[in-house]
Amino acid sequence: MPVKEIKKNPTQHNGTLTKGSQSEKRSGTKLAYIESYGCQMNFADSEVVASILSGDGYQITESLQEASLVLVNTCSIREKAEQTVRKRLEYFNSIKKNKSEMTVGVLGCMAERLKHQFLEEEKIVDLVVGPDAYKDIPNLLQEVAQDREAVNVLLSKEETYGDIAPIRLNSNGVSAFVSITRGCDNMCTFCVVPFTRGRERSRDPKSILEEIHDLAQKGYKEITLLGQNVDSYLWYGGGLKKDFVKASPLQQKTALRFENLLALVAEAQPKIRIRFSTSNPQDMSLEVLKVMQKYENICNYIHLPVQSGSNSILKKMNRQHTREEYMKLIDSIREIIPDCGISHDMIAGFPTETDKDHQDTLDLMDYVQYDFGFMFAYSERPGTLAARKIEDDVPEAVKKKRLSQIIEKQQQHSRIRTQAFVGQTVCVLIEKESKRSNAHWSGRTTQNTVAVFPKKDFQIGDFVEVKITDCTSATLIGEASKISNRV
Repeated sequence: MPVKEIKKNPTQHNGTLTKGSQSEKRSGTKLAYIESYGCQMNFADSEVVASILSGDGYQITESLQEASLVLVNTCSIREKAEQTVRKRLEYFNSIKKNKSEMTVGVLGCMAERLKHQFLEEEKIVDLVVGPDAYKDIPNLLQEVAQDREAVNVLLSKEETYGDIAPIRLNSNGVSAFVSITRGCDNMCTFCVVPFTRGRERSRDPKSILEEIHDLAQKGYKEITLLGQNVDSYLWYGGGLKKDFVKASPLQQKTALRFENLLALVAEAQPKIRIRFSTSNPQDMSLEVLKVMQKYENICNYIHLPVQSGSNSILKKMNRQHTREEYMKLIDSIREIIPDCGISHDMIAGFPTETDKDHQDTLDLMDYVQYDFGFMFAYSERPGTLAARKIEDDVPEAVKKKRLSQIIEKQQQHSRIRTQAFVGQTVCVLIEKESKRSNAHWSGRTTQNTVAVFPKKDFQIGDFVEVKITDCTSATLIGEASKISNRV
């Protein structure tokens, strides 16, 4: 799953958000403040936590100063992410010195990995909750109130939170995440996810369809199916009602694979755009591509991490695909969905990487010409096989140089991809105001490319036809003409 630049993200949502205009003592309510860092799964998890806290009598606030409960949902994928969270925890504790009733907690991947340091050595948090233990938060808060250790980082083979209705945070009322799997069974040597999120398990499809149905009833126009590896989704059993499955209700005891789930969602909600993330190359099937081709409301976009273009490095990473297999999959995507947008994850400077290995990566990028990507220098993560078995022998200066070359290459390809849109009329879902101009809307095409255009009489949530007249390497610029009958 792609991890964008770590950013502070205080939660907010319609209905239960309070802006801290009155304190808890005056209002009689309990206020909780949540910050989320890292991947999309963490942001989705925070919505589950918000729902659990709501059931325990809390309201979510965007005012840190007013909150009695401060939670940070953390990421361990890179060292920089952990450093960012530590700085935030130090800041929270500086506030807590003058506000003794404040409780500070750590959620997510860092919680599982650094529980002892947080609670015992550094004493900078009051409770520590792993990704599979969020339902235990009300009990842990009682432990904190009684000055007892409050920690639960036990991993589960069953927990999917399918029975929790998430409270949408930072929502524009247009786009939402829906988790379909948790954990990961791919033991990539550089990755901490299998250790912090546990084994892979799939969510009951009925609960997925019900959640999406609820989002449709509330006016959402786009959902993203989330998982560390969505293509390995597998559910045994049936029991889906015909009111959710219009065209092809499942038989009892049927194995439901990702392509089946994708088709069910597309058929059940034909007016909603469907995205998914993340796909692992070894698990993406031609059947998934054919389902994407069949349904107009499934976006023509795939996030397909490759990590390296070198077979030697891929083997050391324990990636379950070769360079050639990846390129064959790319060929299939181009053949079945010619206008498909494709993005990547790429790691520069993995241990033992040579100049030739790096050149193989650049050559692969030339072959694919990705629309965009998430690119990082290798960061050794404690506990991973790479940290234990492979010496981090690529100098930092070399990592930075190679990363710079990868980024430069991607910018060239992104420019090629956006320029191909100039002169076309595309369907764009309006998501928000443009960051640079309050007179312009910003939205995305089916390929996940950002487009900006004058507002006119259109509104957030509208699908509009936009004639592309110009572009940058990252953004399409155009003029909206009318409401679109496409999605």
